[in-house]
Amino acid sequence: MWSTTDLKIDVPHSARMYDYYLGGKDNFPADRQAAEDALAVFPNALVMARQNRAFMVRVTSYLAGEVGVRQFLDVGTGIPTSPNLHEVVQGIAPESRVVYADNDPIVLTHARALLTSSPQGRTAYLDADLRDPARILTAPELRNTLDLTEPVALSLIAILHFVPDDADPYGIVRRLLDALPSGSFLALTHATADFDPAALELAEKYREQGISAVARNRVEVARFFDGLELVDPGVQAVHHWRPDSTVPDLTDAQVSIYGALGRKP
Repeated sequence: MWSTTDLKIDVPHSARMYDYYLGGKDNFPADRQAAEDALAVFPNALVMARQNRAFMVRVTSYLAGEVGVRQFLDVGTGIPTSPNLHEVVQGIAPESRVVYADNDPIVLTHARALLTSSPQGRTAYLDADLRDPARILTAPELRNTLDLTEPVALSLIAILHFVPDDADPYGIVRRLLDALPSGSFLALTHATADFDPAALELAEKYREQGISAVARNRVEVARFFDGLELVDPGVQAVHHWRPDSTVPDLTDAQVSIYGALGRKP
């Protein structure tokens, strides 16, 4: 078990700030203060977080239901918030297999919640950093859970905007996709300032707290899908991506996060 020193509860943490935006209880005073500072310059961060979460539910439901994908690799998992990805997909297809990967101690302390699987399926948790794709792809937890000769949905939800350009985010995504077979998918979301320049101030607030953050434009987000077949409606503000009756009437500026799904030919 990780100690409070390991968790550095006096230092703001992006996963705990996100938990605060979602109305969760797994956050500390430093996280709440940092989140309120962020909300002071970009009040719609709450809307962004909640619509991002709703996109995850819709895109994974689409993959498990309409497409029939049965294997999922979720990197940058974050603090478990129900419904978790495996709850969504195993609710549709109980035999589905899910591997979660994250490198944050706070997430590791909650990993047991991510390891509750349907009897027919499997879930595994991998302590690994997105910036080390080789570690993810060679981990026993992944190899023992997923069959990489069959399609896998790679889920990178609200994680790539924490990877700066000098860490080669496009190369990281490419290396992960290169290991997956034809018929696999990439689902991702990414913060943007295309609709509201205040999102740049939001990213700056994160950097002031020691959390790398970058808002990318639509062209930069679409580049993650180079070589893939974009699923309609392509790269969109997440509330426009296959909305259902639960999606509220929001402006793009309120949402300020892109989402998309691509298929590997």
